[in-house]
Amino acid sequence: MVDTTDRFRVDGKVALVTGAGSGLGRQFALTLAGAGASVALAARRREKLKETAGMIEDSGGKAYCTDLDVTDSLSVTSCVREVESELGTPDILVNNAGIARQAFLTDTSEAEWDAVLDTNLKGVFLVAQAVARTMMAAEKAGSIINIASILGLGVSKALASYIAAKSGVVQLTKAMALEWCRKGIRVNALAPGYFVTEMNEEAFEQGAHELVKQHVPMGRVGEMLEISGPLLLLASDAGSYITGSIITVDGGHLVRSL
Repeated sequence: MVDTTDRFRVDGKVALVTGAGSGLGRQFALTLAGAGASVALAARRREKLKETAGMIEDSGGKAYCTDLDVTDSLSVTSCVREVESELGTPDILVNNAGIARQAFLTDTSEAEWDAVLDTNLKGVFLVAQAVARTMMAAEKAGSIINIASILGLGVSKALASYIAAKSGVVQLTKAMALEWCRKGIRVNALAPGYFVTEMNEEAFEQGAHELVKQHVPMGRVGEMLEISGPLLLLASDAGSYITGSIITVDGGHLVRSL
């Protein structure tokens, strides 16, 4: 019998996780560090990154914190160069940084629209482009994992800017996979459903759990550990023949009968 367990390990790899200070980004960073990677934590809030780094280091892992504004190409370039200098060329990128603005379209300002699209879509493009260029220059294969959403595959009211951005991430992921696969760079996306994070915890405090019970076939939100397996599949050699895929982690939300 062939033991495939080791194929989910990422020992000796360098991973860059954006938006790693809290929520899913923190979980992604902890997961990769636990599987053996040295993890670069990137975001605008340095104090949150230090909390994540402390968790990793307390568990015997290696973490490095760096400032990053994903909407600024100069910040992105500087961040990737710093990671390469301190840890080595990234093998894994988790493009997680994101924001949301809840408002109906008639109440959405141009500034709010631009902020969401710049962070959630343009930011994914800029960081992935910079990391892919670095991988190619080093002639190094790698895995890029863009964090989409089930709202990139379906719709809901009062979140049009977020839906537009995440829909763009879905298609951008496929375009990246097509262009970069011959360079040994796999590009996939995770599309999470409902997980309680800093971004949405206020909504859950106001009763969103009841809505989840009604609309999610499994009747609950996801536990953080439940997204770690899909992440490792895409990041590691276990997913070596997977590229251009969008993996939903949503308790069956998208397949719910109307």
